[in-house]
Amino acid sequence: MRKLKEHWGITSNFQLIIIFIVFGLTGSTAVYVAKPILDFLNLSRENFPDNFIWGGLLYYTLRILLIFPVYQVLLVVLGSLFGQFKFFWAFEKKMLKRLGLGFLFEKE
Repeated sequence: MRKLKEHWGITSNFQLIIIFIVFGLTGSTAVYVAKPILDFLNLSRENFPDNFIWGGLLYYTLRILLIFPVYQVLLVVLGSLFGQFKFFWAFEKKMLKRLGLGFLFEKE
């Protein structure tokens, strides 16, 4: 735990517990929210035929692709609600830079 706290630049075990809780809640919430969003876009599971072998694969691929941006937004929102905006904003920027989206955060 000590190395993780040093790596993340946090000082207390309480802060570490809060960060773990936010990660857990964010993942669960992102998966939960993805289905209603797909339903709203009229991309529910029922719209993908069962007899077509790729129907399920296509639906779940779309759902996973949707979970990613939902997770990114929820991570910062829930982190803010738990008082850890600074940590999660830095975490988010670092993750997006690694994915090649660093241009979003370049200084003007």
